[in-house]
Amino acid sequence: MGGGTVSAPLEELTTWDADWTGLRVVVTGIGLSGFSAADTLIELGARVVVVDAGDTDENRAKADTLRIVGAADILLGADAVAGLPRVDGSVPDLVVTSPGFRPTHPVLAAAAEAGIPVWGDVELAWRVRIREGRRTAQWLAITGTNGKTTTVTMTESMLRAAGLRAIAAGNVGTPILDAIRDPEGYDAIAVELSSFQLHWTHSISPLASVCLNIAEDHVDWHGSYEAYMADKAKIYENTQVACIYNAEQYETEHMVEEADVVEGCRAVGFTTGVPAVSMVGVVEGLLVDRAFIEQRKDSAAELAAMSDLGEYAPRHMVANALAAAALVRAFGVEPAAVRDGLRAYSPGNHRIQPVARLNDILWVNDSKATNPHAAAASLAAFSSVVWIAGGLSKGVSYDNLVAEHRGRFRAVVLIGADSAELQAALAQHAPDVPVIHALEEQTGEQPAAPVTSAEEIMVRAVAAAAAVAEPGDTVLMAPAAASMDQFTSYAHRGEAFIEAVAGYVGEQQAPGQAQTPKEP
Repeated sequence: MGGGTVSAPLEELTTWDADWTGLRVVVTGIGLSGFSAADTLIELGARVVVVDAGDTDENRAKADTLRIVGAADILLGADAVAGLPRVDGSVPDLVVTSPGFRPTHPVLAAAAEAGIPVWGDVELAWRVRIREGRRTAQWLAITGTNGKTTTVTMTESMLRAAGLRAIAAGNVGTPILDAIRDPEGYDAIAVELSSFQLHWTHSISPLASVCLNIAEDHVDWHGSYEAYMADKAKIYENTQVACIYNAEQYETEHMVEEADVVEGCRAVGFTTGVPAVSMVGVVEGLLVDRAFIEQRKDSAAELAAMSDLGEYAPRHMVANALAAAALVRAFGVEPAAVRDGLRAYSPGNHRIQPVARLNDILWVNDSKATNPHAAAASLAAFSSVVWIAGGLSKGVSYDNLVAEHRGRFRAVVLIGADSAELQAALAQHAPDVPVIHALEEQTGEQPAAPVTSAEEIMVRAVAAAAAVAEPGDTVLMAPAAASMDQFTSYAHRGEAFIEAVAGYVGEQQAPGQAQTPKEP
């Protein structure tokens, strides 16, 4: 650690009330997590420099706020992130990074070369969670390639149904440091952790943890699939009570086997089939627990009925519910609260969201399916699909996805600035399936006009899908790719789809026809 006015070395900074005064910190990024990290460090008395490549009105406004609340320098623009800045003229003692910054980023690479520790906002939150005069929340940590947000919000709902003060935080939207600094405190925090966030964690010790699943994703950020899996596996390190794994995917069980956990921590599986001892699973339409009861060798406790998940519950939704149930059962929540939490739970938008039904054709928005694994879960829920797909691939392969689900495709409508990898997989594994390029379609004998907006992209995709869909089909927008090549976010992409479908249905609908499906 660099010299200066720091009163305590980093290894002693493990509570809010430790002496953080004078710690020189560089914070990368001024988005949600970066802003909360800088704000927290300023409150703790640290000397902070924030760097962000975006010199925007929004970032300037955030910079002004940070300057008002305390000692901070904010550097914006490309030059600000070209290397590691000094803090008060000296080498920083610590870098706290936002999840979007790759380890190879010039700021982080310079910190590594200089031997300066790098934390994420999650590591900082863990170290300041204990504060005199406030309750200290237990952490239930959730990661996985897909299903994180669903599981973390289900977990929150179950905890609240048990009468606990709980919140979903982390990658789900509420920065973990905002939850930690809540004046009332929480009994439990359901913490969604991305692989990016886990990469920069070092000492967190959750009460219970789960990796829901693992599939190729974010290879461009991590450098390899193996490195991605290694960061996901960090979720289990130092777990206190229960490491929960997917019994239908050996990789997650292997992660538990390799984890260094607190003595006495148990391995608990979840399965959508009949559970073995020390698992939760499904028996005759019931979600049951054979892990957290004394008589687990020859009996099971009923947690909920499949119907408590709603009329529409695809297999992966059941798996997410079981993972959430295992987390809260590890915390000590009674079975009735699992059931009540599921009944009260409302799925978020853009996750297998039925948005319209017309002429016996169902239109479904799953813009949250930003990788092949997530899209596969969506496709598996339907038998005949017009699939709208494509976008920023993040370096993954589409071969297995297309080969596994080619029998479901009536047609594929491609969006995305460059869908060459997906198109190649379709040509190899589903050569007889019609592939429509939404942005290249002909209207009559004239070429389509140039696309002028993200919304127009989706209008054309919806029109192309409608032209080939038949009664009994599902038009599924599950892109299997990130959105940033054409949209600002997966939510923007999903809203564009919803609006385009509404426009199409409004044009086609005759009096008496149903426009929207039953609530899922």
